[in-house]
Amino acid sequence: MSSTFRLDRRAFLHGLGGVTLALPALNAMGESVSEKIPRRFCALYTANGMSLPRPEHGINEWSWFPTARHDGQFVFGKSTEPLAPFRKQLSFMGGLYHPSGPKADPHVCSDMWLTGAPLHNPKPGTYNSVGLDQVIALHTKQYCRQPSVVLSIDAGTGFLSRTGTISYNLEGRPIPAENNPRRVFNRLFRGDKASLQGEHERLRRRIKLVDAVTASAKTLNQQLGKSDRERMDQYLTSLGELESRLIASEQWIDIPLKKQDFTHLNLDAASEKEPAEYYRTMFNLIALAFDADITRSVVFMLNREDGMGISDTFPLKLGLSGTHHSLSHAGDKAGQLHFARYDLFLSQQLAHFFERLNACQDRNGTVLDNTIVLFGSGASTTHNPANLPTLVAGGGNMGLRHGTYWRDGETRMSNLYLSILRSMGIHQEAFADSTATLRDSIFSKA
Repeated sequence: MSSTFRLDRRAFLHGLGGVTLALPALNAMGESVSEKIPRRFCALYTANGMSLPRPEHGINEWSWFPTARHDGQFVFGKSTEPLAPFRKQLSFMGGLYHPSGPKADPHVCSDMWLTGAPLHNPKPGTYNSVGLDQVIALHTKQYCRQPSVVLSIDAGTGFLSRTGTISYNLEGRPIPAENNPRRVFNRLFRGDKASLQGEHERLRRRIKLVDAVTASAKTLNQQLGKSDRERMDQYLTSLGELESRLIASEQWIDIPLKKQDFTHLNLDAASEKEPAEYYRTMFNLIALAFDADITRSVVFMLNREDGMGISDTFPLKLGLSGTHHSLSHAGDKAGQLHFARYDLFLSQQLAHFFERLNACQDRNGTVLDNTIVLFGSGASTTHNPANLPTLVAGGGNMGLRHGTYWRDGETRMSNLYLSILRSMGIHQEAFADSTATLRDSIFSKA
C-alpha cells in the first residue's frame, strides 16, 4: 500500500440497503488510537429551574439567562457573574425544550433531561430511554478504565416517584449514583489488583445466588405488586452495572495511572455540613478522573426535584430564607432574589470546576478545551418545561466556538444532544426525537 494513502478516521464501509459499518482504527488513518487526544463529556444538573424574576419585581439583572446585545455578545446576570472569566469558553443556550416535557408529570423533568424520554407510559421509572452520557460511554469505554462515572447529591436511584440519578442505561433503566467522595476516590484511584479481585469475587457470588433463584424470583414477581417488581428490576440492573465497571477496571489493572497530586482533596467533605466544600471536592475528583483519562463520560446531579434529598436545605445553610424547592416557588421579590442568590452559589462552584479543568493539561491545550460540559435544568422556572436553562462550556478543540447567547426560536433539546455527539466524533444519525443538529450555532464549525 502506498505510504501516502490515508483513510478518514470517520470512514465507514457501505453495504446494500444503506447499511454502514464503522471501520476500526487502522494505520492508514495516521494517528494511532493511543495518540489521539481524549474527547470527554460531563453533564451537571440542578433541579427546580433557575431564577427568572418577574418584570414587575425590578430585579432583571438577577435573571439566570444573560442579556443579549445587538452585536451577538451578552451581559452576564448577577447570578452567573462568577463565570465571566470563562466567557470565551462557554455559551448560553435559549429556547430548548423536550417535546415530551409538557405531557409528563412535572416532577420527572430530571428523569428525561438527558434522554428526551418518549412517553409510552408517563409514570416515573417506567418510560425512559437511554441517556446521552451512556451513548457516549458506549463509544468511549474501550479507551478508558471506567465506561462512565455517575454521581449525585444522593446515592442510589432515588424513589420510584422522584429520581436520584440522571443516568439511564441502554434499556432506559436508572443507573445508581455515588455521592461519597472517599468511595468515589477509592473506586477511581485505588483499584489495586487484590482489592478488585476481592470485590469481583463477592459480586460473582451475589450474581450466582441471583442466577440460582431466578425461577423462584419469577414466581415471586408474579406475587409482588408493580412497585416491588420495579425495585427488583432496579436491583438486578445495579448488579449488572457494577459488574461491567469491575470488568473494565480489571482490564487496566497492570497499566499505571498518571501521577497526580491529591493533597488538595478533602475526602471527608460532607454535603450536609458544608455544601461548597462538598461540591468542590466532587468537582476536583471529576477533573482528576478526566486528567488521568480514567473515564470520558461523567454525570453529576447537583440537586433533586421537588424538595427531595439532602440539598434542599443548602440555601438555609447559606443564610437564605427558604429551602431550594420553596424558593423556586416564591412569587415575591424577596423570595426570587434569594432563589437567584442560590443560583449565584452554584455558579461559584461551576467556576471552580472550570478553573480545575483549565489547570489540567492535554498535549494540545487544557482538559476543558477537550471536554464538553453541559449544565442546566429540566425546567425553566419550577415545573415549566419550556426554555430550559442551558449552558455549554469547553470543547474549544472539538469545534465549539463560544462567547454567545444562542437562541433560534423553540428548539428540541435532542438536537443539541445530537450536535454534542457529532462533536464527540460519534456520528449516529439521530438521538431520541432529534430532527437535525443545531443550525448557525456554537457547533457550526464542528
